[in-house]
Amino acid sequence: MSGQVKLQNTIDTQHEDMIHDAQLDYYGRRLATCSSDKTVKVFEIANNTRTLIDTLVGHEGPVWQVAWAHPKFGSILASCSYDRKVIIWKEGTSGWVKLYEFGEHKSSVNSVQWAPHEWGLLLACVSSDESFSIISNSGDGQWKSTKHENAHALGCNAVSWAPAINPSSLLEANTRHPLSNVKRIVTGGGDNLVKIWREENDNWIPEDKLEEHSDWVRDVAWAPSVGLPRSRIASCSQDGKVIVWTKDESSGENWNPKVLKTFAEVVWQASWSVTGDILAVSGGDNKVTLWKEQKGGEWACVSEVNKSQQPQQ
Repeated sequence: MSGQVKLQNTIDTQHEDMIHDAQLDYYGRRLATCSSDKTVKVFEIANNTRTLIDTLVGHEGPVWQVAWAHPKFGSILASCSYDRKVIIWKEGTSGWVKLYEFGEHKSSVNSVQWAPHEWGLLLACVSSDESFSIISNSGDGQWKSTKHENAHALGCNAVSWAPAINPSSLLEANTRHPLSNVKRIVTGGGDNLVKIWREENDNWIPEDKLEEHSDWVRDVAWAPSVGLPRSRIASCSQDGKVIVWTKDESSGENWNPKVLKTFAEVVWQASWSVTGDILAVSGGDNKVTLWKEQKGGEWACVSEVNKSQQPQQ
């Protein structure tokens, strides 16, 4: 390893049960956490202190995931739960309030993610009922949704949006259209598959099906674009594998899988750095590892943190 990330602080969230997700907002000044205690908590982070601002109550089951919208839309947070609901919360002058509740899924809603802000206020959510939904607000205060059935057999576990920036835009100096004209998402499911979908005529159609995992896909993450002519997706699975899929957009080749590592335990989450060159992975071994691509296309672990270790004094 070329470096070591050290645990600096821990936070007493005051949750009464297991914590399933924790997300910083765009500026890194707010932290949202969610738990099996059916609540979402929002913290203010400033000067190395963390202050509980509010506890959001509205779900009737364990809350699996939270997601912050881009600040251009205000202070907005989405949460999803085993209770089959997605709740969108907004901070106003009198605190946090429930802005919208979506309850069209027939089973647990496992993951939510906001689209790149260039596309507007769009939220993707996936469910154990084998479907995914896209929830949108055009700015007039009205919410609408579309639900897409039979996305993954045995249920959908994870979703991630493709960047709005066009691949190759960095190389096209005189381009007038740096933004892609096609919206895409990637999903992972209980059928061991990673699937890519694109929007076409207000419908979402399957574009690619990536087969390499041998057990449930637990998370997917589309890497941010820096304008280079390639797209990248990370997937992790119950089978212990972390796979980085790469597609050369200039040649139109198929997605090429590279197994980053096969862990001995389930891998729950994968997350890219903002520049898309470092991948964070966490799993059943109670560790977070950071990976970076080396010359020759191999991936190397550059740091490791054991979640059970004590913070640095």
